[in-house]
Amino acid sequence: MTTLLLVRHALNDMVGKRLAGWLPGVHLNARGREQAEGLAQRLASVSLAAVYTSPLERARETAEVIAEVQGVPLYVREALGEVRYGRWEGQALEDLKKTPLWPQVQRFPSRVRFPEGEALYEVQCRVVRALEEIVETHPGEYEVVAVVAHADVVRLAVAYFLGLPLDLYQRLVISPASVTVLHLGPEGPRLIRLNDDGPVWVPCPPETEHASQPATT
Repeated sequence: MTTLLLVRHALNDMVGKRLAGWLPGVHLNARGREQAEGLAQRLASVSLAAVYTSPLERARETAEVIAEVQGVPLYVREALGEVRYGRWEGQALEDLKKTPLWPQVQRFPSRVRFPEGEALYEVQCRVVRALEEIVETHPGEYEVVAVVAHADVVRLAVAYFLGLPLDLYQRLVISPASVTVLHLGPEGPRLIRLNDDGPVWVPCPPETEHASQPATT
């Protein structure tokens, strides 16, 4: 039974304004650094085996704080990187909302391929494969691993493990510096927390605890 803590990176200046994608040089801003520190403290009482991260700066900077506080190794995985938005990268969201492709992204994303970029089903496949490889690397009973990535990456992964159609993944909200907790074991995936921004509580063993129980960490 491996527990994955799916973490969205903390704030940067492009969040909510422009589509950063794989643009280099997008770092956490002052508020984001505060969020990363707070996130690391929220996770301090959870014993992590390792931290994995997207290679993009905003994710790595968030992951580095967590790994340092925990004193655990940090591994970079390109497959955990953001959607490759192609020509959309760097553009203002208000401008993108005026394009013919935008309504399809919102209503029928399973058919979307971003201009000169990836299709969302391709992203989902690479991310799920990366997470399964992480689980195989950490097969210990009730082992906990943090994975720092991006909003769409986390949403696509959660949709897959819940059996949610790709076309409905937009209904999931993943905020900066939030934690989503997934148990992956022989009996199937179990979603414990979604988009959590409070103290993180990992039940162990999950069969004898209840996710509705008040947090104790």
